[in-house]
Amino acid sequence: MYNTIFCIDDDPISLMICKKIISKTEFAKEVITALNGEEAIRMYDNFKKHPTEFLSKPALIFLDLNMPVMGGWKFLEIFTSEEYHEFNTVKVIILSSTIDPQDLAQAKTFSVVADFLPKPITVGMLDYLKEKFS
Repeated sequence: MYNTIFCIDDDPISLMICKKIISKTEFAKEVITALNGEEAIRMYDNFKKHPTEFLSKPALIFLDLNMPVMGGWKFLEIFTSEEYHEFNTVKVIILSSTIDPQDLAQAKTFSVVADFLPKPITVGMLDYLKEKFS
């Protein structure tokens, strides 16, 4: 379905599960990862400077909210700024263990956030997203 997906999470096990399930279901050809929002922003800076070095820019981001260095909310603030406007077609799926209604409400304030799903990623979630975005 997708060429490249970006998983941003500070938990290496969550990243491994994400990669394995996406690969197993052939949801994407390539999965790139970052351990926090700051690392992800640096990767987007590299996409801007060297676009031909990558298979393709990610079309979908799976984003954790609670991470050290730079969390998901700060990443979204920066990612949706004018500086990154060329990526505004990227859909962001928040994957979080939070059940706080304020987090759900805050997620709706970001136009790039397409869904808010519970961790961990599952085959059923990918099937749901395939149907939702097709």
